[in-house]
Formats: sequence, C-alpha cells, structure tokens
Amino acid sequence: MPTGDIRRLIAPRSIALIGASAWTDAVAAGNAAIGYQGTVWRVHPTRASTPATTFYRSVAELPGSPDAAFVAVPNHDAPGVARELKARGAGGFVCFTAGFSELGTESGHALTRALVENAGDLPFFGPNCYGFVNFFDRAALLPDQVVGSSIERGVAVICQSGTIALTLSFNDRSVPIGYLFTVGNQTRLAVEDLIESLCDDTRVTAFGLYLEGVKDPERFARAADKARRAGKPIAVVKSGRTAAAARTAHSHTGALAGADSVFEAFCRQAGLARCDTLGTLCETLKLFHTGGALAGRKVLVMGASGGDMAMTADVSRSLDIDFAPIPREQELVLRELLTDRVTISNPFDIHTYLWFDPPALGRVFGAVLRAGYDAVGFMLDCPPEAKADTASFDAAIDAFIGASHGAPSRAALIASLPETISARVRRRCLDGGVIPLQGQREALEALALAGAVGHAWRANPSLQLQISPGGTGSGAAYSLSEYGGKVALKEFGVTIPRGELASAGAAAGRAADLGFPVVIKAVGAHLEHKTEVGGVALNIHNAAQAETAARRLSALSDSLLVEQMTTDGVAEILIGLIVDPQFGQVLMLGAGGVLTELLSDSVTLLPPWTRESVKAALRGLKVGKLLGGYRGKPAGDLEALIDTVLNVTRYASANLATLVEIDVNPVIVRPKGSGAIAVDVMIRLINPA
Repeated sequence: MPTGDIRRLIAPRSIALIGASAWTDAVAAGNAAIGYQGTVWRVHPTRASTPATTFYRSVAELPGSPDAAFVAVPNHDAPGVARELKARGAGGFVCFTAGFSELGTESGHALTRALVENAGDLPFFGPNCYGFVNFFDRAALLPDQVVGSSIERGVAVICQSGTIALTLSFNDRSVPIGYLFTVGNQTRLAVEDLIESLCDDTRVTAFGLYLEGVKDPERFARAADKARRAGKPIAVVKSGRTAAAARTAHSHTGALAGADSVFEAFCRQAGLARCDTLGTLCETLKLFHTGGALAGRKVLVMGASGGDMAMTADVSRSLDIDFAPIPREQELVLRELLTDRVTISNPFDIHTYLWFDPPALGRVFGAVLRAGYDAVGFMLDCPPEAKADTASFDAAIDAFIGASHGAPSRAALIASLPETISARVRRRCLDGGVIPLQGQREALEALALAGAVGHAWRANPSLQLQISPGGTGSGAAYSLSEYGGKVALKEFGVTIPRGELASAGAAAGRAADLGFPVVIKAVGAHLEHKTEVGGVALNIHNAAQAETAARRLSALSDSLLVEQMTTDGVAEILIGLIVDPQFGQVLMLGAGGVLTELLSDSVTLLPPWTRESVKAALRGLKVGKLLGGYRGKPAGDLEALIDTVLNVTRYASANLATLVEIDVNPVIVRPKGSGAIAVDVMIRLINPA
C-alpha cells in the first residue's frame, strides 16, 4: 500500500476512540502522556458525557472525519464499525478486537471477510492488534502505558506481538524508537507494507522486527530490498528456530531443510541481522541508528583488563568477527606510547599505565581508530554514579569520544554488564558519535551482525524468489525412477555415469560391455531409498559377481540399472532442491553419501543462484576442504561441481510449476579437470494444476 495511504492513519490530526471504556480510556491517557496535539473524539453507544468529554453514540454523529480510529467493540460489531468509518471518510483504524481468523474457525474467517469487505480500501491494523505509537509526531493508538518521548530521528519497531512491542518500548538501553507498531493478524497492513512505506520517511534510520511468520514472502523480499537501497538496515527476531517444515521428508534434502533454515538463508542473503534475543536486537538497532551497517567484519576490541579481553576472545569464538592484527604502522605508535610492558594484540589489553593521562590515552585511541578497522570497541564498566566517584571513567570515555571524531572506524563503548553504563553516559556517547553497547555478548553479536549485513549488501545480488504463480500443481506427488531422473538432468547438462537399464538375465552382459568395475541397482519409482532395502550392489569386478548381484536384486525389481563405477572420487557432495511453502525453490548443498547424516554439513541458498554464490557456499562447507586438496590428496574439480549445481537449478527453474523435490546424492567430484558425476538422483514431481 503506498505511503500516502497510511500517512493519515499513522500521523493523525484527529482520533476517534470507539468502544470499551477501559481500553479506550487507556488510549486517551497514552495520548495525553505523549503530548498529542490533535483532536480526540469518543464514541460509545451508552456512556454518558461529562463536562470534559463528549461521548458520541456512533461514528456517523462525529463532527468530522477522523484520521485514525481505535476500535474496541465486540467482534461481531467490528465489521459494522468499519463500514461506518469508510462511509465517514476516515483515514484508517486499529482493530483491537480479537476473535477473527486467528481462531481458525469458519465463523472467525467469516468475520474477517466481512471486516475486509466493509473497510473497502481503508488501511487498518489487525484485527487482534495492540495498536501503535508514533513518537515522531506524538500520537498513540495503544491501549497501555506509553513510555518514551518525542524524537527527531529513530528506528521503526514492528512486532507481531503486542507484549514484545511493549517490552521493547520499556528498554533501558537508549534505543531511539520513533515508531512502535503492532500488526496483529496482518489482514490488511502487514510488516512488509510498513517497511515499504517507512523507507520514504527520512526520520527512520533502521527497522527492528519481531516476527512469528511472513505473510507475503515476495513482498517482504521487495520491502527488504527497498530498505537496503535506502540504506536502512533491518534487525529481526523471529520465533520458531526449532520448528521443522510441516511436510514429509522423502530425501536427505527434505530432512535437512527445516522451515527455519530457509528464513535463515533469506536473512543471510538479503542482508538482515537475525538476532537471537531482544537484548541483541536493541544493541544492533543502536549500532544501525548511529551509522547503518558496518562496512565489514574487521573489528578491534580493547580495554584496560586482561580478563575482559580474554572473555572477549572466548565469547566471540562462535561469531563471524575478524580480529585482524594491528598493522605495523599503528603498532609502532602504540609501542612508543605503552612501551614493551604491553603486548600489542587484538583483542588489545592496554593495561592502566595511561589511565590517569587522558591526552596520552586519547593518542592510543586515535591510533587504533585509524588502523583500518570497520569498528573499534572500548570495553569499560563504570561504577554506580550514586555510590562511587566516576571522574576517571568519565575522562577515559571523553578521551575515546574525542579520538573518534573524524576517524574512519565506527567507535563503540562496550559494557560487560548492561547496567554498568548509565543513561547519562549513554547520552554522552550518542551525542559524541560513539555507540554505547550494553552487555558483552549482545555487543559482540551486534558487531558481528552489522558486519554481516554490510558484507551482504556489498556482495549479494537482490533476491529473486522462484515461486510458481499458480502454486505447485495439484494431486498426488510421484517420483521418477533413478534412471528417469538422471536422464532428465542429463538433458540440462548434468553428467551421469555411463550405464543402461537391463533385465536380471542381461545385466552381467551389459556390465561386461561397460567395463568393470560396475554398480548394479534395482530401479523403480517405488525405490526412493534403495540402500535401506539392499537395492544397490557396489564394487562388482567380474561377470560372476554381476550374475550373483543381478539374481539378488531381481527380487526387488524387474528392471536393473548397470553403471560404470567411479573410483577416483575426491569428495561426495549433496545437491538438493526443495519447494518451501513460503519462499519457493530453495537450493541445499552439503556433505553427500554416508557423511550427510554424520556431519550435518549443509548450507541453504535462495535464488538467484550464481557461480559466485555457489562457489562461496561450497567453500564454506566442512567437506569443502576436500575440494581444495586435503593432506596431500588431489584437489577436486570445483568448477565442474559448480556447473553441476547450476545445471540442476536450471532444471528446477524449467519445472517451476511441477517440481516438489530434487535430491542428487551423491555427486562424486573427481580430481581437477576430470569432472563431477551425479551417481544417484531422486526427483519428485506433481501433476500441474
């Protein structure tokens, strides 16, 4: 929905509060607390007016057309109120009332349809929605305490949970919240609508999201890309990390592709900072607000405590942070200032030799802030102001702030404990261009995430989701035989073993024609998992072995596949592709063969699939070390493997409307220059609609 369609609603000059007394009274109180300067009208069918407040009996009686309305009436009355607001020319509404489609009942869905029909083109939040606060323009449609004040620049927080929205507004971390939205059922206005609209608001610096699901993945992807182009990064907490995809796993690919892995891939490629906790979300938003995403992952952390630096190294061991050594030029400057008593390293324990010499301390800060790092953190925990003398701490902080002016590196003051950096110090830092980060773990996570976002923005193309316009077919899914799947992929350039179908009686002769060693397999659409039923015979070196194997396998299938056996493999790789219910076609790469379950070594990729993205993904796998040559073994044919991956995706794109799943496991990667061979293939399709 275009920005102009919701601007009147979210920055109203007149508000109508309709319905339940307790809730609408709370909205009125919130507007008074925030200093709302517009007109507030009250609507209630029976409530008596007072000298201070007039209660109108209906929307039709209002003296004017409200820009925004808060609707807190019984659910069966809400569609009628929506009709009245539409007729009155309102700008939109918040439907606080619950009891709609979230119930999952036919009556709930019917009420939702009636609400949508009666609202016409009016924008609205909800139903089952807690409302919003606009701190920029000082307007609130929130039936609870409004905590915060008017600001000129800040982040937009958008939540699918009213309670979590309130929790974020209650933070004591100096997160500058300009908008606080809850979206309820997202029947009309969804998260992606707000992102798209607010990208054009120059006061918004970044977005913070709490999600339980994505309503329209394609529009969400476009909104994220618009935010990226506007230079407004997104930090997100999404629940459901442990929930598996709600479908039957027919293959290794299906078993590996949980629903959350797809959203994780979306965030990684689109450049969204996915946070585990609200604390990390807050710290990441502060970092984004004070200058956007980091240019990269190169970070230096320093402090006057060896213990702090040791903990920094330990806490960061699972984070993607590059603690690059201090360059030689700056090392010489630091050694002159700190002498040989201090080890020059990163993380950097500067000791306390210069603690009471702020000018010299400032020169230390200046050297590292100009050493080519994307961010420099000064770790310092201050004593409680009411109980201790903070003068020396203030002096050190002032020296750091002063040194940061004009420096190319982003500067952050990091407190190990959230409470050891006061509101006064946070304000001092923010006014001086330094990011006050609270909590060692949250701070380091925020730095890692901001660096990952900057890297993704710079390196990754915009997502191009592959979702079938009409959905994926109808009717029962079916599997191609292994041979049928191989033939289908061969037409798109995938190399398969030399082989042919044969009867049990002819299999030995075909094996001799191909040349030993060979593999013989029972084939058929009913044999998706041949190894589990003994349907594969490997390492057949002569005709007698071939005849024995053929007799045994004939009990499983009348048709046998005889193929040359690849004996010079360097690595075995899984190439899989599933159709996610929301995000469409998703590629998975991982360790193949018997290592698939043992290593759990896989990566998920959303389109566009490029040579560069596939190469980076393969190199990031544990098994990727084998491709480069490991412990004297030959390097694998990486380029041929990439060709194979891209050819599989070409087949998937060409069969967008009917493809359910592809599992190529394994692809045997031969030595460099010798190619890569898809030795087992499973393809599941569905009849087109």
